[in-house]
Amino acid sequence: MDHLFVIGGTRFIGRHVVDEFREHDYEVTVFNRGNHENPFADSDGVSHVEGDRTDDGDLAAAAREVDPDVVVDCVAYKPREVRTATRIFDDVDAYVFVSSGSAYGREDLPKREGETPLCECTDEQARDDSDSSYGPRKAEGDRAVFAAADNGVNAMSVRPCIVYGPHDYTERLDYWIDRANEYDRVVVPGDGTNVWHRAYVEDVASAIRVVAESGDAGEAYNVGDRRMVTLEEMVDLIAAALGTDVEVVHAGARELATADLALDDFILYREYPHILDTNKLADLGWESTPLDEAMARSVEDHLESDRDGREHGPSREAEERILGVLDTL
Repeated sequence: MDHLFVIGGTRFIGRHVVDEFREHDYEVTVFNRGNHENPFADSDGVSHVEGDRTDDGDLAAAAREVDPDVVVDCVAYKPREVRTATRIFDDVDAYVFVSSGSAYGREDLPKREGETPLCECTDEQARDDSDSSYGPRKAEGDRAVFAAADNGVNAMSVRPCIVYGPHDYTERLDYWIDRANEYDRVVVPGDGTNVWHRAYVEDVASAIRVVAESGDAGEAYNVGDRRMVTLEEMVDLIAAALGTDVEVVHAGARELATADLALDDFILYREYPHILDTNKLADLGWESTPLDEAMARSVEDHLESDRDGREHGPSREAEERILGVLDTL
């Protein structure tokens, strides 16, 4: 039985990675600091090694103890961490770095691996922790993967777009599920047609396994829903999963300004479309979950949780002010 070593592994993407590999008969070791509840504490075939991935000694000691076949790096946020991991795990069957669609540095439609340029990354950005440097840091992590592959390491990268689904602690989708569940009228910014490519988390996990098993060293693979929907269509999917009817009300910049809001104050709104080409991954045999199934599972998890996502969007009071203005037009 092959052994998977997950750096991270108990919160969101990593949690689904563990489930995915266990379903395909891997033994799994999760490596993290133990700061969050371990959902696999009582699971057969899943062990835990405590350590700090930013401490090279901790990571090297864990590598010697576990001696894994496959490594999935869910929490490498700085390029130095990728360089260290690919050095420590230079003899594994596969090292998969979880990068991001944010690594792309140009607004191509769609963004393609090997064609769309990556973000540049300064030395200062490489050491930074801010949101503004996230894309450059992931891009430099990708370049570290490519360099490792050039040196004989079977290292690959997976680039998800916005990830959603069960156990999403970011609560980005929860904002919209909460709105559709609580109210029969929901404000959607703009004309509702903006597109920000999203990826269902279980599909991200399966993509990581497929790449680990069948991907090529030094390659990056985009992952996202094979069928995309607009923001308004996403709200409609949520309403259908809830078994309810929701009236989507469009609000432009002028109407939003009456409540001191802007279009991008609404989570998952992006002025320019963000679309990833996923054909390269599909060529490995990967498939995505039908959107209605993915949303139904996401909604079910939301209803069983205490998440509401309300900090990620306008208050209902502000929304009611906008609705009042629109009703007078």
